Amino acid sequence: MKFSTQVKPISYLKSHTAEIVRSISESRQPLLITQNGEAKMVVIDVKSYEEQAETMALLKLLALGNREIENGQFRDAQDVFAELDLADAQ
Repeated sequence: MKFSTQVKPISYLKSHTAEIVRSISESRQPLLITQNGEAKMVVIDVKSYEEQAETMALLKLLALGNREIENGQFRDAQDVFAELDLADAQ
């Protein structure tokens, strides 16, 4: 995984927490935290997290829809609209 963001050791996170919170909140750029030279976590702002969560939910819905199509679990759009028109006319 490639990051075009800052990389800091966990000791930096411990000693500069308020500064990190302010910086990430303003820039909306994630911060990669390392421990013993290995990437361990990514710190992101709440808005970015919420946007990513919404994106993941939409991707899951698309994947479920594709799976249903592959399994033949769908109806032709014209049939659905015709049924809606019939229900609306009643």
